[in-house]
Amino acid sequence: MKKSFNRRDFVKGAAAISVGSVLIPSSNIFAQGTGKLKVALVGCGGRGRGALEDIHNAARHLNIQIEIAGLCDFFMDRAKDTAKQFDVSEALCMAGANSYKDIMKTDADIVLLVTPPIFRPVHLEAAIKAGKHVFMEKPAAVDAPGARKIIEAGELAKQKGLSIVAGTQRRHQESYLKTQQAVSKGAIGPIRGGSVWWCQSHLWYAKRKPGEDDASYMVRNWVSFAEMSGDHIVEQHLHNIDVANWFIGGPPKMAIGFGGRARRRTGNQFDFFSVDFDYGNDVKIHSMCRQIDRCYDRVAELFTGTIGSTYGDGPGKDGFAKKVQVDDIRCVDNPYVQEHIDLINSILNDKPINEAENVATSTLTAIMGRISAYTGSPVRWKDVTDEPSDSPWYSMTMSPSPIDFEKGTVKAPKEDVAAIPGKDPDEA
Repeated sequence: MKKSFNRRDFVKGAAAISVGSVLIPSSNIFAQGTGKLKVALVGCGGRGRGALEDIHNAARHLNIQIEIAGLCDFFMDRAKDTAKQFDVSEALCMAGANSYKDIMKTDADIVLLVTPPIFRPVHLEAAIKAGKHVFMEKPAAVDAPGARKIIEAGELAKQKGLSIVAGTQRRHQESYLKTQQAVSKGAIGPIRGGSVWWCQSHLWYAKRKPGEDDASYMVRNWVSFAEMSGDHIVEQHLHNIDVANWFIGGPPKMAIGFGGRARRRTGNQFDFFSVDFDYGNDVKIHSMCRQIDRCYDRVAELFTGTIGSTYGDGPGKDGFAKKVQVDDIRCVDNPYVQEHIDLINSILNDKPINEAENVATSTLTAIMGRISAYTGSPVRWKDVTDEPSDSPWYSMTMSPSPIDFEKGTVKAPKEDVAAIPGKDPDEA
């Protein structure tokens, strides 16, 4: 990728793109002329099955039909369970680290990419090259090179007239859409600072089965390994960080943070992160995320402007400091369904939408925070985006890689060994 990305231009599409839940007559047909929307799923875990259900629900809102063209997962039993759940033939099921390649050969109009984040850049590139519209879950990647690869695939999608919708569902949620527009029109004045939080109990984890190889274990236990998920600041807290980037209008200039590991039972992720994101012009957002049981939970965003403040999904009972007129934005109650409605409408109306850059930008922002917390060093936006770069963070990749899974050369990192800020890697 060539130098360089201006941080304000980098997210030109930051304003939400949503065409709402306008009903499309059933006489509308897709590119293949079948009158049905053909969908294939890559990743048949809980979120993958959820995404498949969401797009079915979106199709019902739009009075169109869904046909499943293929199902694949690292594990065949998961693919077959999904086939059973959606009452389709097991002949559509594929398994293994390379099975996504066969999915791209199907006649699917849309491919749903819902695997662990490590695989997202490779899978998106393959889908766009195959001419598929895409729904992909967040985050976009686990490292900076992977996130930049997402942006490259997004640019190719624009050239080919393909849509990409990401799983940052707040950008498809009525309350957030209205709040963001109100803020952009001066309802709280220019944003001067704020806080974003995702604090909750730990997620599920999987213990290694007797004789299980590293690849299988890491896929089953992906939310415990930073190499698979990006750590929870990237995998989960990205939602709130994405809202900050969206409302402010671009990514931060720098991140400085800390974190640690105290109570996790598998893998190598941190339990908590605290990061200050500096957006320039004295605008700073504090980011806090935690996955520890029996602690106070909070998932929200708060922004303070020169004349008032608001949460991401609305100002509360007192309203905005300044009354502004916003568009009559209407969405269905479930934003997970709305994002698929917006994707389908973009295809039906031949008006592609492309959220690759937005989600990659927010992924890079979260990666900046993770690197800073792991190392104790400040990390600049240009450290992960500008080429050529003297920064070690620009080309740093996580290992194992997606190719290791495809080749069968996966070696899991040591468990319960996490980064120690300020420590020399060679230190005993």
